[in-house]
Amino acid sequence: MRILVTGGAGFLGSHLCERLLNEGHEVICLDNLFTGRKQNIVHLLENPYFEFVRHDVIDPFKFEVDQIYNLACPASPPHYQYNAIKTIKTSVMGAINCLGLAKRLGARVFQASTSEVYGDPIEHPQRETYWGNVNTIGVRSCYDEGKRCAETLFYDYHRQNGVDIRIVRIFNTYGPRMLANDGRVVSNFIVQALRGEDLTVFGEGLQTRSFCYYSDLIEGFVRLMNQDEVKGPINIGNPGEFTMLELAEQVLKLTGSKSKIIHKPLPSDDPKQRKPDITLAKKHLNWEPTISLSDGLQKTIEYFKGQI
Repeated sequence: MRILVTGGAGFLGSHLCERLLNEGHEVICLDNLFTGRKQNIVHLLENPYFEFVRHDVIDPFKFEVDQIYNLACPASPPHYQYNAIKTIKTSVMGAINCLGLAKRLGARVFQASTSEVYGDPIEHPQRETYWGNVNTIGVRSCYDEGKRCAETLFYDYHRQNGVDIRIVRIFNTYGPRMLANDGRVVSNFIVQALRGEDLTVFGEGLQTRSFCYYSDLIEGFVRLMNQDEVKGPINIGNPGEFTMLELAEQVLKLTGSKSKIIHKPLPSDDPKQRKPDITLAKKHLNWEPTISLSDGLQKTIEYFKGQI
């Protein structure tokens, strides 16, 4: 097939492009390089079946493709808060442009949504039927509400125009090609440990997250996109739950760092707990994560050692 990946030079997008090329598809990678990097795809540029287009999804685009994966949007708080209006435009107008193209072509279109649609959840673990607990006017709202609106658009295009949609809700993901300065907790801890800096834990460090290695996540993407049973939303993430303190201690152990753990005040609207219910992914996609946190962290640490 000929496949368009928006946000294709980013952390997850570049891994997805690689996977699709390895399966024998033609891939068009669309990215404005705000958080994506050419470094992530430079090894793909000589592949005759790979094409990189520098373009912003906010502006209309036309390609002849069979499938569209929409991954375009900054996904870490420092990056999506840097220009909040731009972030919500990317989620909403990017979705509209992808859906309009899919409608014209009769192509299947995939939306990379997020566990942030659940906000600071009252339900735990989070099932896809949970409507969420989201602040509409907070500093994180540009991302949370942008992604929620994108899901709405996908279903409205499906109901009104018959567009063939798939929606995944991504829980915390990590691995090689994360940005060292992206503000996500895994990269923060690893970079601080390798540089011998104090590891910054917000609040008491008792808030929880569930961490999925990138290769497991990409497998979930491809399985969801290439089945006809469900449209989504489907949670894709690792249900193994860890506190921030446990993660910090694990990183210190694996890096052998002598860094100390320090505490800072909790950021605004920071969710206290996050854990996916992956019952639907198991049932419909026969999917569950296979990489343990310690194995995934070790591989990610080796990557950052080469970057720092």
